[in-house]
Amino acid sequence: MIVSMTGFGKASLQLPTKKITVEVKSLNSKGLDLNVRMPSIYREMELGLRNLLAQKLERGKVDFSLFIEITGEETSSKINAPIVKGYIAQMKEIIPNADETELMKMAVRMPDALKTERDEIDENEWKQIQKVIDEAVANMLNFRTSEGAALEKEFVQRIENIRNFMNQALELDPERIAAIKERLQTAIDELKVEVDANRFEQELIYYLEKLDITEEKVRLGNHLDYFIQTLAGSEANGRKLGFITQEMGREINTMGSKSNHAEMQKLVVMMKDELEKIKEQVLNVL
Repeated sequence: MIVSMTGFGKASLQLPTKKITVEVKSLNSKGLDLNVRMPSIYREMELGLRNLLAQKLERGKVDFSLFIEITGEETSSKINAPIVKGYIAQMKEIIPNADETELMKMAVRMPDALKTERDEIDENEWKQIQKVIDEAVANMLNFRTSEGAALEKEFVQRIENIRNFMNQALELDPERIAAIKERLQTAIDELKVEVDANRFEQELIYYLEKLDITEEKVRLGNHLDYFIQTLAGSEANGRKLGFITQEMGREINTMGSKSNHAEMQKLVVMMKDELEKIKEQVLNVL
């Protein structure tokens, strides 16, 4: 079974004075590219959180966000009274008859009019937040598994398509060989020279051996089988699948360069097209 690197997970929790929401998003990446966004009060917990995410998610471009929505009377911001009074006094010097309420509205918008008092982390609250984080990550892992199952079905179908195209190409092999022999014989006839029949047969055999695709067919078939076996593995195998597709590409390219037959080359192009689609999706596999 394979797992996709693409995923999304979300979970939330309502506390007495605030709502906690955690979102985890992931796209494909060669390694783990982790971006964490969370309120500054929880920054000291970030290292442990990163280790947890790295252990559970392994690879991918991951965006982790922890949102706090204050729903009660709790606030960590307070008016910096001396600063606000100073602003009001200065503005009165400029506009002596100004309305007090309007001066207050202007003063609280000025720099440093509000001060934020840092609270200590409540351990019980953090334990509850950890449960929300675990739930969001679990939801994302389920999403990844579901996406992986869809990818696996697509891979199996495209591998089968490549196998079918390969078999169709092999069915054309007798026709291809006959066409090559005919072209060579026609070329000799046009030269109007006497050719030793035995020597011609030896040269023809040597030439046809160079164009023989039996080895490529065997190796490509083995790579297709190995790809399917790897899909069923229990370990993260995206990189291995990528290596296998590279080997498949080599054999398909060699078949194309040896084919010398229009219909066979069309089938090779169709195999390449299927392989490119596999390669694109393999980048999403964990």
